Amino acid sequence: MKIILTGGGTGGHIYPALAIAGEIKRRIPDVELLYVGTRMGMESKIVPATGIPFKTVDIRGIDRSSFIKASKALIKFPFSFFQARDIIKDFVPDIIVGTGGYVSYPMVLAGTFMDVRTLIHEQNAIPGLANRNLARRVDCVLLTFAEASKFLEAKRVKLTGLPIRQEILTIKRAITKYQSGEDKFTLLAFGGSLGAASINRAMLQLLERYNHEDMRIIWITGQSGYEDVKYELEKKIDTKAMRCNLNLMPYMYNIEEALAIADLAVCRAGANTVCELEALGVPAIFIPYPYAADNHQEKNALSLVEKNAADMVIDEFLDGDTLYTRIEKIRNSKQKLREMGQNMLKEARPEALKDIVDEILALKS
Repeated sequence: MKIILTGGGTGGHIYPALAIAGEIKRRIPDVELLYVGTRMGMESKIVPATGIPFKTVDIRGIDRSSFIKASKALIKFPFSFFQARDIIKDFVPDIIVGTGGYVSYPMVLAGTFMDVRTLIHEQNAIPGLANRNLARRVDCVLLTFAEASKFLEAKRVKLTGLPIRQEILTIKRAITKYQSGEDKFTLLAFGGSLGAASINRAMLQLLERYNHEDMRIIWITGQSGYEDVKYELEKKIDTKAMRCNLNLMPYMYNIEEALAIADLAVCRAGANTVCELEALGVPAIFIPYPYAADNHQEKNALSLVEKNAADMVIDEFLDGDTLYTRIEKIRNSKQKLREMGQNMLKEARPEALKDIVDEILALKS
């Protein structure tokens, strides 16, 4: 069997594809895989390191900030479509799997014109432009959020959830090196690998209020903001005299250990983040990234706010006072905190990877 995987631009499209590749390889050791991305995208560094053969097409995302920039991207599309067609002719795949991002569009679209079964996975509650257009043509559309289905016209749609890291699925809640034995309320704040300036600003203000509180705060600032945050914090607060147990760090490779003891998270609402929180039943106050395509992070967050599993603050209105008020409302009600956590768990789909690969392999039968 031969399978092409395609998706890129952000880790949210790449890592699910790699998880799918790993599970397919586990089930069918002699499967031939090919990953198609772009030369400039993150996938060009991440995928080759896994040992999966990698090819590229020349395409870029549509920059809607100006007509000229958008036109340059559109001009490239016919060329990228014929590149995709040539890759398919050369590799002769049985199935093409797209996990989103502009690079998946020409590959999956070309596959629909050829004798190849095609499938796409949509990570967000509001589908991206590429997947909205592909849904009508592909054999199957898999979803992370049920809400996405109303934006799509498709032959077959199935809700599977999003593949998440094995470390998240196997870690035990509240058993990590960050525990010190006390039953302290633990707040986890993070904004992704690069951090989030708005969350960091609000957290600086928040620490002035929580300075003398008997609680734990794990604050992951992002690599680029760490030194500035540390400097500003030490100007405002005597960190050595704090009663609050603060773990301040630029990045955390094993974030599952922090998630395992968190009572509440303050974070963005990317699909991977949302699904990891669901898997561990961690309630959240989401601060959706305001410049996400089609405002999909806000839709991701709203899907959980409506289920009483999370709260949300729009980035524009985020400050220390607002965040403090929202946290205290949840922190001071153990019943609310417990209910939110239980509602998060209800949305979790720990079998997502298995279900996705089942659907992919069923296309060949």
